[in-house]
Amino acid sequence: MDEKKKDLETHKDELASGASPEKLPESQSYEKPEPTGDAAVHTSPEPQVARDIPVEAVHSAEGVTPEGEPFATATKEEAEASSTHAFFDASASEPEVKPTPASSGGGNNMVPPVPPTRAGGGGNGSEPPKKEGKKKTMLAVFLTGLLGVLIGALIVLGFSWGALHDDNTNTTSNTTSTGSGETKKVTVENTTSTTKALEKVQDAVVSVLNYQAGTSISTDASAEEEASSGSGVVYKKANGKAYIVTNNHVVEGANKLEVKFSNGKKTEAKLVGTDKWNDLAVLEISDKNVTKIAEFGNSDSLKVGETAIAIGSPLGTEFAGTVTEGIISGLNRTVPVDTNGDGTSDWEAEVIQTDAAINPGNSGGALVNIEGQVIGINSMKISTENVEGIGFAIPINTVEPIIEQLEKNGEVERPSLGVTLRDVDTIPEVQQQQVLKLPDGVDYGAMVQQVVSGSAADKAGLKEYDVIVEMNGKKVTNSMTLRQILYSNDVKVGDKMEVKYYRDGKKETTTVTLTAASSTNQ
Repeated sequence: MDEKKKDLETHKDELASGASPEKLPESQSYEKPEPTGDAAVHTSPEPQVARDIPVEAVHSAEGVTPEGEPFATATKEEAEASSTHAFFDASASEPEVKPTPASSGGGNNMVPPVPPTRAGGGGNGSEPPKKEGKKKTMLAVFLTGLLGVLIGALIVLGFSWGALHDDNTNTTSNTTSTGSGETKKVTVENTTSTTKALEKVQDAVVSVLNYQAGTSISTDASAEEEASSGSGVVYKKANGKAYIVTNNHVVEGANKLEVKFSNGKKTEAKLVGTDKWNDLAVLEISDKNVTKIAEFGNSDSLKVGETAIAIGSPLGTEFAGTVTEGIISGLNRTVPVDTNGDGTSDWEAEVIQTDAAINPGNSGGALVNIEGQVIGINSMKISTENVEGIGFAIPINTVEPIIEQLEKNGEVERPSLGVTLRDVDTIPEVQQQQVLKLPDGVDYGAMVQQVVSGSAADKAGLKEYDVIVEMNGKKVTNSMTLRQILYSNDVKVGDKMEVKYYRDGKKETTTVTLTAASSTNQ
């Protein structure tokens, strides 16, 4: 009886320590591992025959011996309480037990370690406590990773969409080799805002050839030779004719004019009219070879910094159709111009400044905006050793009314006084005092050199040596400022204008009724 009691106490200790093996599926066999450490104190060797018996056959109900008898030293409730405390003590102090290898049916299967049994003989009583926090953490990590993948995909999709819908389309590819060793060349297409603008206007820009009288080397006879060349812009086509705007200095002195198109074809051109003050001219040609007409933009809406494209034939027809790109560098610039070649500036042109390259031969060509519209006619550049990238174009809003008059009348009708002038500041001081008799402090103005008989000035009583110092309420400092007042857009033929002048040292006033100007007089 003492031995039986001892066995019962041993079983009680096993259950209280939580060392009882968990019930395993019937398909597995249970082989109890050798006890180590503290576990050896609470376990006792099982009979050898238990190795081949299904696990559930050797498990005992809690609080009952294997023989079905109640524990002798503890009630069922005490046994349950003891097992519960043992579980928490073990889970707080013992390290996690790794699975122990076990053989079953000739295959190598990993049998999980037997977890402590929780009190309460239900279906969930054999499961270890669940770690809900860990599952939530794993879920959060998964969701965070998934969100990162989605954001990355959206960013890539956004860049791809932007590239497909950008104004600039670039299709590039490297040369690749096929498996047979042959090299395959891939065409590269690059479309930009600039190339789109050029498609609209480039074929409307032509070369203008100036032929003048010369002597043939072979026959010593007079012949027409190409003296110079420039550029022009086809701006109108009507009734079998086409019209080209260019610079006056491109066609000046020509015996014959020719136009060369972008496709290499040539046609003879007729000079319709010129305007030396604004350096403009209009040519007429047959429209047979004309494939493109330029569209004019609005030069009054230009902004400094916007794109400017120059098209023309720099250095001759060999470089016809040359395109250079820059920006609008300045607006409403005034540049002194010598119209008669005497070395003295007698006009100030209002121009657009650009850093797009403009070279000899570009004169008369187009300055174009990013929409392919002509915003100016290239005219001149500052060409010195210390200057780079300063070119000028006549604003298209200035060009349009002038070429309309040239096309219609062959000349520009401007108001005139009917006089020739000389700047006072070019007259020696002695003559200013003795001949003109100007008072002290008056060393400016435009002196009348000659009065045309029957002109507006003649009818108003102006005479030789009169010095004009004011017109229409504006100060006249020299002949250039007088022309600017006279040729402004708000002054027309037939208008009456008040003129103030000095004669024999006295200031006089008269009213002039303006008439149409001739080519030489103001």
